[in-house]
Amino acid sequence: MTQNHGARYRGVFPVVPTTFTETGALDLASQKRCVDFMIDAGSNGLAILANFSEQFALSDDERELLTRTVLEHVAGRVPVIVTTTHFSTQVCAQRSRRAQEQGAAMVMVMPPYHGATFRVPEERIVEFYAGVSDAIDIPIMVQDAPASGTVLSAGLLARMAREIEQVAYFKIETPGAASKLRELIRLGGDAIEGPWDGEEAITLMADLDAGATGAMTGGAYPDGIRRIVDAYATGRRDEAFDHYQQWLPLINYENRQGGILSAKALMKEGGVIDCEAPRHPWPAMHPATRAGLIEIARRLDPMVLRWGQ
Repeated sequence: MTQNHGARYRGVFPVVPTTFTETGALDLASQKRCVDFMIDAGSNGLAILANFSEQFALSDDERELLTRTVLEHVAGRVPVIVTTTHFSTQVCAQRSRRAQEQGAAMVMVMPPYHGATFRVPEERIVEFYAGVSDAIDIPIMVQDAPASGTVLSAGLLARMAREIEQVAYFKIETPGAASKLRELIRLGGDAIEGPWDGEEAITLMADLDAGATGAMTGGAYPDGIRRIVDAYATGRRDEAFDHYQQWLPLINYENRQGGILSAKALMKEGGVIDCEAPRHPWPAMHPATRAGLIEIARRLDPMVLRWGQ
């Protein structure tokens, strides 16, 4: 597939989990170690306040504190994408402007939605992203994920890329992601600066074949994902496929079994963070599920299980 070689950002940008204490308070010391590990493990960049960061369990003040803490601690070592999703155009624009002021390289935004049934018409979606774009001077990544319950056609995404200045990156996590990426690139051409894979890299090889230039994955094993993406980016597809086959059991287990808590479980096991607990009411990972996750990971010897030892 034809790639946009002028892309500002490409590679592996995993999601940073939010670390809590056993009582549910933010654990900023663990948060900083988490970030240091993810950079040491080869992340090309980071994404914060995403769904896999449990952003839905955070207050506005905590979002502000986490953004400031992470960006100050990263201190320019890698670019950081800040998720600023909100139903309100005004609030999302304000969040995005604030993220830019604090040093974000990009913002990631889902289309406006609330609960299971509150949606807006397509033209309002266009107006929403245009309003956010007008407030900032950094790229917007449109997160196209089932969680929003909003259908974003390849045609609509391509239109926004052409018409809205900062809309340039797209994280595609819907069923048939590779086909959608391929059609998005065909329709949008050079306006599609960053067609990206998501959903823990479960469809990474197909998405790379379709033209994806970035991957936003879970945060526990960027060293493994980098092997796949780096080999592919340098024309070594067979090697990339071999790496994908090697790491796929862990990718699949995170995507289908461990889910949102997988990264923190692996980080706790390896001494990166002090506590893997989610914030109530999200349930803890079942011990049997956790044991299966650790067993698969140990066969691969990822850095996460050695970094804090």
